[in-house]
Amino acid sequence: MQETRQALSSTAMQAISGRLSIMENLYFPRALQQTAMEPSQRKAILLDLLSRDAAVFLERYGSQLTSEELQEFDALKDDYEINWHLRHLQSMMSPSSKDLRSRSITVKNRRRAYMNKLIDDGQYFSEDAMREREPYLHHEYLGKFQDPSGRSMARPGERWSETLLRRAEEAILVAKIRGEQQRRGVAERDWVGNERKQEEEEEEEEEEEEEEDEEEDGTNGSSLSLQGSVAQDAINGPQSSAGPSEGAGVTLSASDMQDQMDQFTHIMQQKFLSGEDSQHLDYRKIDEDETLDDHWLMEASHDAEERYFAED
Repeated sequence: MQETRQALSSTAMQAISGRLSIMENLYFPRALQQTAMEPSQRKAILLDLLSRDAAVFLERYGSQLTSEELQEFDALKDDYEINWHLRHLQSMMSPSSKDLRSRSITVKNRRRAYMNKLIDDGQYFSEDAMREREPYLHHEYLGKFQDPSGRSMARPGERWSETLLRRAEEAILVAKIRGEQQRRGVAERDWVGNERKQEEEEEEEEEEEEEEDEEEDGTNGSSLSLQGSVAQDAINGPQSSAGPSEGAGVTLSASDMQDQMDQFTHIMQQKFLSGEDSQHLDYRKIDEDETLDDHWLMEASHDAEERYFAED
């Protein structure tokens, strides 16, 4: 360890530890956090570690160093562990095409491993959670085939205050969907929330037609009315006494709805993998989480075993 003190100049050690000591949210082991409250305390801790074990210092704080500061450690390259950290940090700062490809594969695998954890958890990719993140996309795949009144009804065991809060949140989502529909030039009659309005307009039209028919009946007599009714039935065809109006949304079977749900979920998962969920997740933490490597390696090993036994 005496070699480390001689290799790194006092000036470099003072400058590096001094700059890091004033950084916010700099990591310190739990045992040292109570004694690392002030910059002077943090600088003393950093100087002590740097003078005792440069390899651990690089492992812990190397990502915070500049390229010029890393060059100060070149004299220690004969140490295998220090040299490994230096090469790793330099590849992160100035990656080669091979490093970039390797990094891209690692990031994809870590995101997929994290996604599998989210799927197992059952919340992030639940229908309600996905609808909250992408309300318009949900409406196109599922919402327009569902009964909107069910979202405003009180749920078993739910407090009235919770129902009101959920209704307020639902109103915000509906407004987002309608705003996207307006932006895309969707006809007003097809805007979300206009279903009831359209039904009321159709009912008014039917009432007006009935009133006109009654007036005509009064003028022409019951005989003519009967003839007119028969003629009208012949023109319009048989009318169902029950069922949705012409303006009601299309109803899909359970299997078709599940297919729509599967498609919607697949799109949301691809959006996550491509980095489009940055408003909801910290991708930097996911992409740098080395513990996820064990997860996807286990998945890859499991898949390989399944293929092996399938071939047998």
